Amino acid sequence: MQLADPLTQPQFYRDVTAKRFMAWIIDTIIIALFSLLIVPFTAFVALFFFFALMAVVSFAYRVITLTTGSATWGMRLMAIEIRASSGARLDLGQAFLHTLGYTVSWAVAPLQLISVVLMATSNRGQGLTDMAMGTAALNRKAQA
Repeated sequence: MQLADPLTQPQFYRDVTAKRFMAWIIDTIIIALFSLLIVPFTAFVALFFFFALMAVVSFAYRVITLTTGSATWGMRLMAIEIRASSGARLDLGQAFLHTLGYTVSWAVAPLQLISVVLMATSNRGQGLTDMAMGTAALNRKAQA
């Protein structure tokens, strides 16, 4: 099994870029809420490094959700999944590497810009991390 060909099976990639953006918004809200729930348990000290806390929560959230379902909760709501080049769901190692690539892209602004441009222009809607790993986001409904 391999990833679907975007030319012969475009239904797998239709609207994936827009869905990824909406999923990112949903995931950011979820991560912010989780982070806010943690703050009182730190005697509110976490307010001084809230964005660092959000980065840690984001990393854990993404690794866990990508490992358990090959999609974050936002991606699940938008009916997309990240698949490996073989077409299989991500395992723990792949989820960790995908999240690490995403985090590095956010830490280095030009990389994130390149990633966004690639998602908008590539035929599979792949970002920089996706291209490096050979992964792609696919419509879940097209897989059924």
